[in-house]
Amino acid sequence: MKLLSGAIAAVDHGGSLGRASALFPHAPQPFLDLSTGINPHSYPLFDLPATALSRLPEAGRLRELAEIAANAYGAQSAAHIVAAPGTQILLPRVASLVRPGKALVLGPTYAEHARAAAIAGHAVVEVRDFDALADADLAVLVNPNNPDGRVIERDRLVGLAARLRAKGGLLVVDEAFMDVGPIEHSLAGDVGEGGIVVLRSFGKFFGLAGVRLGFALADQLTTERLEAQLGPWAVAGPALEYGIRALADAKWQGGMRQRLAADAKRLDELLSRFDIAVAGGTSLFRYLSFPDAQSLFSALGERGVLLRHFADRPQVLRVGLPGSEEDWQRLESALAAWASRREDAPREC
Repeated sequence: MKLLSGAIAAVDHGGSLGRASALFPHAPQPFLDLSTGINPHSYPLFDLPATALSRLPEAGRLRELAEIAANAYGAQSAAHIVAAPGTQILLPRVASLVRPGKALVLGPTYAEHARAAAIAGHAVVEVRDFDALADADLAVLVNPNNPDGRVIERDRLVGLAARLRAKGGLLVVDEAFMDVGPIEHSLAGDVGEGGIVVLRSFGKFFGLAGVRLGFALADQLTTERLEAQLGPWAVAGPALEYGIRALADAKWQGGMRQRLAADAKRLDELLSRFDIAVAGGTSLFRYLSFPDAQSLFSALGERGVLLRHFADRPQVLRVGLPGSEEDWQRLESALAAWASRREDAPREC
């Protein structure tokens, strides 16, 4: 159990090329950014109607997005869906749905959940034992987990939600990577029971993080509370158009899941050639945990290949997927250079 003091302070995340340039000032540009879990094969761009930019978003278009999202995610109806400009903006609002008390976050995981709970006035503790979450007023977990891909089974989550609901607590399940996860363990269809909020991210799987679109799934009273806090026109016109088109495109989604699974297998095989074992992850990122992780991060960064490292866990890395054949070759060359340097390093007697 880890008490997270000072949790309101912003934390470092992957995907910052500005920080990468400061850390590796002599690296060749542009960086190959493998520090995020964002799909490198984004949903095809298309011409937006001029009204998406020239007019305020129509309420009817937002309802259409909610209906399509409910169908895509397995919610009971559009009444259980709240669309927002990214899930990030929802985190402190969701944490505020219960009065300030004890927030337990199943970690290690995405750091913004702890920060959002602290902003909402909760005393935040990170726990490693799933069963400990039952003592929370606000329990938070990511499923599949970021960065290690851990999956908690739906039956266990439903049982936890019932225990929390009985005492007025709330279970928040961030399913940002469930698009490529075991869908049978999603709680999207269970939110109508109350005491559960499920978060779904649009930008990661569809590779359109800059669109800024995300969803909260909850019982109808909770969605109404969240919608009132967000106010009118919360989702921009372009985000509405991309969300409606992409979430309804089941054919693209099915094909992309197959492609990402093949890419993840290819990445595993490439890493294995250099004696790097994959310890977990999803088909959008791979999780590494080994003693030479810091040297790998530094060696690849110097060659302009950026991985996700964790300051408090130097033995851990997360590796995203290369997008093009050129990117794959660049990663392979950087790994080969690191392996050669490691072999040439003097060994202790």
